[in-house]
Amino acid sequence: MNPSTGTDVMITGVGCTPFGRHTDRTAADLAGSAAADALSDAHVQPHEIGAVFYANVSQKALEGQHMIPGQTALRPRGLGDAPVVNVENACAGGATALWLAVAHVRAGMSEVALAVGVDKLVCADTARGLAVFDGALDVHRREETLAGLRALSEEHAPKGTHADPGDGQRSVFMDIYASLARGHMHRFGTTRHQLAAVAAKNHAHSVHNPRAHFRRPFTPEQILAAREVAHPLTVPMCSPVSDGAAAVVVTRADTARARPGHPRAVRVLANTLLSGSDRAADRPELHIGRRAALAAYEQAGLAPADVDVAEVHDATAFGEIQQIENLGFCAIGEGGPWSLTGAGALGGHLPVNPSGGLESRGHPVSATGLAQIFELVTQLRGEAGARQVPGARIAVAENGGGLYGIEEAVAAVTILGGTR
Repeated sequence: MNPSTGTDVMITGVGCTPFGRHTDRTAADLAGSAAADALSDAHVQPHEIGAVFYANVSQKALEGQHMIPGQTALRPRGLGDAPVVNVENACAGGATALWLAVAHVRAGMSEVALAVGVDKLVCADTARGLAVFDGALDVHRREETLAGLRALSEEHAPKGTHADPGDGQRSVFMDIYASLARGHMHRFGTTRHQLAAVAAKNHAHSVHNPRAHFRRPFTPEQILAAREVAHPLTVPMCSPVSDGAAAVVVTRADTARARPGHPRAVRVLANTLLSGSDRAADRPELHIGRRAALAAYEQAGLAPADVDVAEVHDATAFGEIQQIENLGFCAIGEGGPWSLTGAGALGGHLPVNPSGGLESRGHPVSATGLAQIFELVTQLRGEAGARQVPGARIAVAENGGGLYGIEEAVAAVTILGGTR
């Protein structure tokens, strides 16, 4: 549905915990903290929330808290009366929860809705935590799927490159991204130095983000010299496994305007959610991320040239290169050279991942999509401090997850507009 045909909605509150290793906190505690911060930011009381959409994967997989994780996490925070919908949609769970909250309010079912995303993936048994990611592709066709990805790029891998996915020390998705990166390098000439430039830029951004998992800068040379995870990716090019939570309050525009915090509200201009396709590898213009972006631009009546700042799903540095192409910031195949110019850095033409991105801010899976919204709302409010993009008025978030064939199983693109 085009937003212009329904109720206008705004984001009036956001909350986000620091991302990292929270060995002394439960997933429920993290989720409750982010939700409470978002409600406070929106000047909303728990009883005013008409519905909650709660994204999570780890409570089921690691705690055995199946079926009602949202209810058990949020009841102690005074949200026991609101209907709670539990959402699981791979790494796009947070964006999916937001999509549902926006649709719920836009349809007139509630004046205010809450989206929460949380995961706690750091655990004593590293392999057990990483195994959570194995369910983000078709488990019945796992070997067939991974063999197909390797076939796209195996001949371009250096001799001796470890091609078997997953060894208990990394997520299978690092191997998936490595295969996709090698294919992109072969077809378009993307280089490891360009990947390193993306990673160095994001690590530099994270220095200014107090909620980031890592806040250490790296030079491109240090990134290239780091331990290789799966060629061509080194450790600083890859997102860490993290714990954390984020939350967003979505409100009818007319309701938002009547509240004290209205000047800090942010407009939802577009909000799309798509599923992956059976496209051929030689049709990158049909990539799910590009289709989601085009649909979002059409909803908002905007073009890539209108965007001031973006947060994209850089589970690896290659992920950012792929998604800035899909979002139309540059032509398909030119993401590497575009990144090398510094266009995506703070102070550049179109800053990408001022939060530090997944590579540095961290990646607690279901919280990631909402953490992107937290960052962009902060930017549009002019409250991002040393990482502020001056004059930011239009912001785009891209969040993807899972694997279907040769692309993500799900992708979401959200476009926000400031009211300052």
